[in-house]
Parts: sequence; structure tokens; C-alpha cells
Amino acid sequence: MNIKLFNGWYFLMLFVCIGLVVGLYFILKNRSKKTQFIVLLSLLIFGLILHFLKIFIPPYSTDINRLYRDIWFINICGANIFLFPFIFLSKNKGWKDYMFYIGVLSGLISILYPMEPMEKVNQASEWLDIIRFYYHHTMLWAVPLLMVVFKLHTLNYRRVLFVPTYLLVVMGFIILNQVLQAELGFIPLRNDNFFDINYKNSSMIWGPSGGIGEFLGMFCPSFFKYVPVGANAGELKYWPWFWLIFPCYIILTPICFLISLTTDYKHFKGDIIKINELLQTRILKNYIVTDDRLKIFSEKIIDKKIYHVLKTHKDYIS
Repeated sequence: MNIKLFNGWYFLMLFVCIGLVVGLYFILKNRSKKTQFIVLLSLLIFGLILHFLKIFIPPYSTDINRLYRDIWFINICGANIFLFPFIFLSKNKGWKDYMFYIGVLSGLISILYPMEPMEKVNQASEWLDIIRFYYHHTMLWAVPLLMVVFKLHTLNYRRVLFVPTYLLVVMGFIILNQVLQAELGFIPLRNDNFFDINYKNSSMIWGPSGGIGEFLGMFCPSFFKYVPVGANAGELKYWPWFWLIFPCYIILTPICFLISLTTDYKHFKGDIIKINELLQTRILKNYIVTDDRLKIFSEKIIDKKIYHVLKTHKDYIS
């Protein structure tokens, strides 16, 4: 096994993952909602158990430091592996929207660009961990997608602002994990370099890194880029967590909105029609109040539907 971007192993693993999800869809599509729910929940619970079972396979079983570091939920995908079973069981529609959008986006990106397997020096000796990687990241996008396809949850474009909000909450959960790791001795404390954030900068919580980080940093206000007080006041250092607020809302909200239209387009279209009618009615009422010569209105001036309604009311047109 030697997975590299766009080589044979890359496409084989990708096709296997997609094929299994398509197969699962056909198996479950005519089943009862209860059966669909139980199967999808079972996949999430197994994913959570598998997260802890990785202590028995390389590289975690052979590297105690990596085991102590990675057995916690220290990045977005890891946190979602822990949280998704509870979100799936909950009745909170906002959190389930988060589960869908972030699960589909993060899971698909991970298998389309499988950085973790590609960075392994000896993939053959760690093939079990590669299988675990693909199961976890396929589960993250497949279960939320099937949850919506089977109508176990209905998306609503009006809730898209919940997604960046809840993502920031999850980021806070990851920070708590990393602080506890350090304070309990699972990972070493940060070194003496105040500006070094690269030991474990999972999901770029402590600051941007790499090309994607530079792109996200463009949307961060200058206020969150510099040390406010102390001996290093005024020097460049992104505020942990806070620097992500603006990038999350600015980038994620429109992406989620566009995705929501794939299932909620009629709802959005209906709201646009209602808003348009409301605006026309309000403008018309304001005009009527200021002009007693009501018969000047014609179908050329106002919406035909509103004109028809007005003609039936003596209070407006005599």
C-alpha cells in the first residue's frame, strides 16, 4: 500500500468509500425510519469506539507520545467523531445542521486529500490505521448525508448562521482538550518561545499556518493579530480562537447557504415571494395615505395580484 495523490491506491480507496456509501443507501432506502436511524447511529457509535481501539494498532501502539496526544479529541474531525453520536440522538435542529454541513465538508475534504495516510513513511506497516482513517472520515460525511437524504432531519436555510456559531463552540471544546492534555501531563507544555504555535496547532486554533491559514488570515481583523499588552505588545501573534470568528462567519455562512438550497430551495423561493409582496404592499399603503385620488392606480403601476385584492376592498378603491 502506497497512497499518493491521484495514484492507483488513492482512487481505489476513494471508490471503495463512495461505493460502500452508495451500497448502504440502496440497502436502507426502503427500510423503516427506525431501521435507518438505528443503522446510522450504530455507525457513529462504532466510530467512537474505534477511536479508542486505535491504541492497539501502529503507530499508536508503538509510540506512547503519539498515543497520549492523539487519543484525545484534538482536531475538528476528532471532535466530531466524539460529538456526532450525541448530536444524532438530540432533537436540536441547529446542531444537526452543523453535523450535516461540517461533517460533509470536513469528511469529503479528508478523503479527497488524505493528508494523514500520504504523510506516513511506512504505509504498509500502518495499513490498519489507514483503514481506520478512511472509515472515520467516510462516516463523518456519509451518516449526515444519509440522515438528510432519508429525511431523518430537514435542513433549513434560515439556520445557516448556527453552523459557524457551533463550529466555534467545538473549537472551544478542542482548546479545552489540549489545555487538559498539557496540564495533566499527556503532552509537554509549550516551550519558552512565546510565538511558537506549531507543536500542536490542531485546526489552526492557535493561529494560521500554511497556505490555507494565510487565506483565512485575510478575513481576520487586525485587532486579533497583535499582542495587546505585556512585553511583546504590538508584535504579530494571532489571538487563539478569536482570530477564527470572522473567517468562520464570512466563509462558512455563504457556503452552507448555497448547500442548503439543494434541499430547501422551495422554502427560500417562497420566502422571497412573501418578502416581495410585503414590500409592495407597504409601499402601496404609504402611497394611498398621501394621495386621495385612489383611482390613479392601475395594473401598470402595481403588482397584478395586489391590484386585484385592492379592487375588492372599498376602503382602498371606490
